[in-house]
Amino acid sequence: MTATYQRFDGEIFGLGTSSGDRFVVGRWVASPLGPFADVMHESADGHRRLLAPDDEVAELVRSTYEFDEVRIGPVRIDRSTDGMTVRADDLAIDVAVGRRTPVGRLLRLVPAPVARSRWWATLVGPFARLVFDGVRTRGSAGNGRVEWYGATDQHRIVRATVRRDGVDLGGLADVWPPVRFGFSSTPRAPSVASVRTTIRL
Repeated sequence: MTATYQRFDGEIFGLGTSSGDRFVVGRWVASPLGPFADVMHESADGHRRLLAPDDEVAELVRSTYEFDEVRIGPVRIDRSTDGMTVRADDLAIDVAVGRRTPVGRLLRLVPAPVARSRWWATLVGPFARLVFDGVRTRGSAGNGRVEWYGATDQHRIVRATVRRDGVDLGGLADVWPPVRFGFSSTPRAPSVASVRTTIRL
């Protein structure tokens, strides 16, 4: 049987707050479902939920990752050169993006077609584990799927305001402990990565 691959090009924002909440926001400019955004939220008590814009996106994401709750509704995202805002369900997230990280500068030295490839993600996996706690570039995505993350850039997140139902969740904090949606977390330090995610069905 010939394997089927799905590719998603965009950005992954990872950040935490002093309340213990951790967030992974995906902004996908190209995918099999067209452009979309989604939010994965793990609370301090470990409750994992997905905020997805429609049933089709929700089905795709929850067949690859694990959640305790899935909510369907508009996920509005506005990206500028130095920030991002997200409005989804009961969440309002405002992020300020800073300078490129040292890892981002190294990633920029790798030709983009190589950095986005599955073989490169497999090759750099052991190094990613050493540099970033909880980060994996290749692994099992559940339901017999395999997933690769090929990053091409990374910038720091320098400020963030996150409100849930109008309540401020506190200042920007590390993504720690690692989120438990899938086989990999985001880097511990808040950041945004330009990435291609490839899933083999």
